Amino acid sequence: METTKSQRKSISIFEKLRKIDKTGYEYWSAKDLAKLLGYSKYSSFIEVLDKAKASCINTGQETGLHFKDFSAIRSVGNDLKRNGGDVKLSRYGCYLIIQNADPALKPVALGQAYFAIQARLQELSQQQKSNNFRIVKERRYFLRKELAKKNLQLAGAARKAGIVKPADYAFFQNHGYRGLYGGLDVKAIREIRGLDSDENILDRMDNTELAANLFRVTQTTEKLNNDKVNDIVEANSIHFAVGLKTREAIKETTGIFPENFPVATTIKLANSKDNKLKTRKNSKNKTVL
Repeated sequence: METTKSQRKSISIFEKLRKIDKTGYEYWSAKDLAKLLGYSKYSSFIEVLDKAKASCINTGQETGLHFKDFSAIRSVGNDLKRNGGDVKLSRYGCYLIIQNADPALKPVALGQAYFAIQARLQELSQQQKSNNFRIVKERRYFLRKELAKKNLQLAGAARKAGIVKPADYAFFQNHGYRGLYGGLDVKAIREIRGLDSDENILDRMDNTELAANLFRVTQTTEKLNNDKVNDIVEANSIHFAVGLKTREAIKETTGIFPENFPVATTIKLANSKDNKLKTRKNSKNKTVL
């Protein structure tokens, strides 16, 4: 939808009428808007202003937020002498006025077309944002599931290296985290991020951080299998080294160390088959899949 030359001119004039008060509040003068819309008498415009306020109430909005009197209005009997009193209008207030104004006036018709276009553009923008959010969310869920699968493969490679006891496996996992997170183990990562003691740190990572951990896990698994490692100390050393190399790559690429990544909202693995991916524990730390 493209605007015509006359519409663009009207839009430009409308935006030029915009003012900012001392508190930083954006507003339009009702008197200025009345002139722009082609009302020769402000008294005739008052009826439109009243209709706009009624529409504001019907939509559940507070009129005081969108229609603010410039100066005190003095009472005359039961009526308000408002013909001389200007009103500060919000952008939404302007929209309601234009929607309730006389469409026979050309500036009003142009204004209605302008706001109709703006409403459609905003709708399209919201749809795009929603689609982007969905894509990011789906990718994050995919990475989390992949990390759970690859952690099982890492556990298998670790068993071949002689890491069988849960305490030994927790120690092994923390070597990888310490390499990637600058010496921080699972417990320390959870603490600096303000997570609960039973929260899985992987469930609170964004896409970039999940991808970094996925790389750490897959590369460690390959190294253990390819080198046919059968020594616990060597396995721990390899996991730490891979974590450290991943840390250096992340820093070089993003300029941020992994421990400084933002904490994301919780993501849970929904499938029942994923429920078997239990947390391995030792007496002090919790290691996560």
